Amino acid sequence: MTGKNARQNAFLRLVSANGAALGSDSGYSLLANREVVIGRDPGCQIVLDAIKYRMVSRRHAVVRPLSPSPDGHSTWVICDLSSANGTYLNDHRIEGCQELQNGDRISLAQDGPQLLFEYEVNYPATVLGSPAATSLAPASRYEPDTQIDSVSFTQLFPIISTGKDLTSKAYLVPGILTVIFVVLMFATVGPGQPLVIFGLVFDTNTIVGTYIASAAYYFVYRLCGKHKPWWVLVAVALATALILKSPILDLFIFVFRVVLPGSLPRDNQQITLTELLVRMFFGAGLMEELLKALPILAAYGIGRFLPHPWRDRVGVGEPLDGILLGTASAVGFTLTETLGQYVPQIAFNVAQQSGADAGQLVGLQLLIPRILGIVAGHMAYSGYLGYFIGLAVLKPSKGWQILLVGYLTASGLHALWNATGAINALLLVAVGVLSYAFLMAAILKARVLSPNRAQNFATRFLERK
Repeated sequence: MTGKNARQNAFLRLVSANGAALGSDSGYSLLANREVVIGRDPGCQIVLDAIKYRMVSRRHAVVRPLSPSPDGHSTWVICDLSSANGTYLNDHRIEGCQELQNGDRISLAQDGPQLLFEYEVNYPATVLGSPAATSLAPASRYEPDTQIDSVSFTQLFPIISTGKDLTSKAYLVPGILTVIFVVLMFATVGPGQPLVIFGLVFDTNTIVGTYIASAAYYFVYRLCGKHKPWWVLVAVALATALILKSPILDLFIFVFRVVLPGSLPRDNQQITLTELLVRMFFGAGLMEELLKALPILAAYGIGRFLPHPWRDRVGVGEPLDGILLGTASAVGFTLTETLGQYVPQIAFNVAQQSGADAGQLVGLQLLIPRILGIVAGHMAYSGYLGYFIGLAVLKPSKGWQILLVGYLTASGLHALWNATGAINALLLVAVGVLSYAFLMAAILKARVLSPNRAQNFATRFLERK
């Protein structure tokens, strides 16, 4: 029986899959009057590496002591803090809290880091050099009660102590880019010459369109949750823009709109919805989706000749790669088509009748909905096809069948959007929502299929952290 004078010690040890301790600082002492929060947040008592353990939530779980029994026996419970990937006790996912027993194994996510709960009784109080005593340091993040009202220098100036968290967790880069774009927009407001920086010409439409498209892409990038070098994504977008300015576009137009029935009627000739849908399927869906897929296929081909890890960074090895490159290609396509064709043409026609200011205003009014609709438009179709390209790489034995299904589905969605645009606004909304749902479903499935899902950093908007 445990006596009241007996000293009790409980510990958590970070262990590998075979139960071996991970380093000399892998032990954490538990106190009978304090709870211990485990997670990636620097404010937790047990802080896990945010890069190595991405499957762990910021505040994932907590170990709480219960009131001692009359004989002085202390117990602890493990509670899940509504984590995204769950807390497991001896390979069983827990709901709420569960009492811990000596030797219990805690897993933060099914394939996440593991902690071993150890409990000792009658541990000699005078043995200060024991492993138990030396393991107190990592868990000693509580301030003494006498210091609870003290204020440190880093608390008064938090920017000094945030370090890498400022860029990795506080969305600093998007904020900086927003400030830059806002300044550029102010610089191009009103009459006068466009802004020229390092030989590049910026007008209001270019700046607004690029910012909105970049924000839309960042949203998709965070949902995908896989790192891809920014220069690869920019290169894919630029490659698509260059294709639209090259003779390749003329070849595509000849094949899909002259040889195949993809041309639209002229002189206001009336056609049925079915005929319009067929023409859009060949002239817009099949043609444009194949064109936007060319940079993805090129990245796959280049990646095959690169060594690891460059093959994963540049090439296509899984559906998430295909989605990221496909949506980047869509950004290049949309910006080139909108800023190089639709907006200048409309702005010029209005300017001829009502003046340059009216033309610029109408051009901006056209630009905003076209770019805002990119997530439910070109990014949806191209990202969905990119999913199938990556899936074909992941499952090469069924590659051609997978590619055919993806190509026809993405082209069908594209054609449906174009064909319903001139018929009914509500129908167009339904098609846009459907396209967006297809893209989101592809992203969710791609994250499940990803060979690197344990390192996925996908933003969880509804996660309690």
